[in-house]
Amino acid sequence: NKLVRDNILEIIKNNGENPIITILDDVRYKEELEKKLYEEYNEVLESSGNDRIEELADMIEVIKALAKLENKTLEDVIEVLNNKANKRGAFDKNIFLEKVVIDK
Repeated sequence: NKLVRDNILEIIKNNGENPIITILDDVRYKEELEKKLYEEYNEVLESSGNDRIEELADMIEVIKALAKLENKTLEDVIEVLNNKANKRGAFDKNIFLEKVVIDK
């Protein structure tokens, strides 16, 4: 009862099982992608090592699909990422902001 990758149906059929599916409209598809992103997020948090890399790749696949719904590509998302990193920095220096004190 969840959004699956395109080739999963063939894998299920090759296992001798019969998948029952629904093709989603764009509104429902977006909702299910958002659920999938949250699912993948949790799997990233629960994994480590090579498993974490696999889960991060799954997140990127969902992000790619969400971008496509906005008529954008993963490359467009990465371009925005790089522009933000150039303006605001990335997360390379492990900085944790505890508070800001206003000097009077």
